[in-house]
Amino acid sequence: MDHQIDIMVVEDDMIIAADISMQLTQLGYNVSAILPKGEDALAQLQHSQPDIILMDVGLKGDLDGVDTAQEILNNYEIPVIFLTANSDPETFRRAKHTRPFAFITKPFEAIDLERSLELLVSRLTTEKEETSNAEIQTTDQGSYILSDRIFIRFKERMVKVFLNDIKYIEAERAYCRVHTTDKEYLITLPLKAFSEKLAADQFLRVHRSYMVNLSKVDELAEEYVVIGKKMIPVSKNYREEVARRLRTI
Repeated sequence: MDHQIDIMVVEDDMIIAADISMQLTQLGYNVSAILPKGEDALAQLQHSQPDIILMDVGLKGDLDGVDTAQEILNNYEIPVIFLTANSDPETFRRAKHTRPFAFITKPFEAIDLERSLELLVSRLTTEKEETSNAEIQTTDQGSYILSDRIFIRFKERMVKVFLNDIKYIEAERAYCRVHTTDKEYLITLPLKAFSEKLAADQFLRVHRSYMVNLSKVDELAEEYVVIGKKMIPVSKNYREEVARRLRTI
């Protein structure tokens, strides 16, 4: 299944926080938490991590937004977008050292937030240079693959699809149709190119037009495999490898 992108809002003005939350919901994102203090945000991250954090720079408490973002950078792999009414050079210099993905000055228009979030998702490929364990790859047409999920453009927004939820992938000329447990997505990328970006221990090409998630295979016959109620052909050239791989699962 696809999942909305989770966003944590850290903002000490509850009126502003509520307005931001409404805008995010309208854009198709899920607001996982609204927190007024940096200390609260760090405590929440010990239990669950969102995909993105919107952080007010001028938080009240022992930690301002920059201090909190620094702690996040040191301990987590979560991109931060700063929101601030204070754009003085010193604040910007401090904020820059935490390597945020964007810096939005209040008051801002809804389009500013929308475009910043779109840009953040499109810049996920740069995270490969900054993190130690998230292997990120990019397709040519608006899909981004991490170690355990793929971001796919769907109905004018990016949604995340966990790789474990993908059942099989079907070639349609220069496109790929990704079949998940509850939806289908069309990606403008040939199957060969897409298959090269997926983990070989989880996905296997079984036919010139099909690639399967090995963990989703229910039945194996000489000339086909079954996933759910779908019978997927297995080409002669792939039969030995398919049988060998399924026996080892």
